Amino acid sequence: MTHPAFASSRRTLLRGTGVAALALGGALSGCSGSQRQPSAPATSPAASGTAAAVQLPAAEVPVGGGVVLEDSDYVVTQPRPGEFRAFSKVCTHQGCPVGEVAEGQIVCFCHGSAFSIEDGSVLQGPAEEPLAGAAVTSSGDQLSVG
Repeated sequence: MTHPAFASSRRTLLRGTGVAALALGGALSGCSGSQRQPSAPATSPAASGTAAAVQLPAAEVPVGGGVVLEDSDYVVTQPRPGEFRAFSKVCTHQGCPVGEVAEGQIVCFCHGSAFSIEDGSVLQGPAEEPLAGAAVTSSGDQLSVG
């Protein structure tokens, strides 16, 4: 027969080992080497031409900068006065939407990629492909994108 003090110590040891194993398993699952795949489509509606056209005042797009259109698939830039460009706002790295246009760059906050406001080319990785271009036309003081 087992001594009561030994049984209690053994129970405490086994319980502690079980708790430690569960904690270690949870911690290691958070350190998985695989990266989560993007939920965004590989080709954006902006790139494939299926997105609806968006209208906006040209005055909303600053010279030397641009705007990320929140309710659409686009980012619109104005590299020089009167010269407008439009791109898909889906980052080519892992499909996150770009977050802002700052200091002449279209910036993705997910992993730090940056793209040119001139042509959507990659200025800073990890993205390796440029942003897809989109059609932009002006009529008076209105822009139509898409």
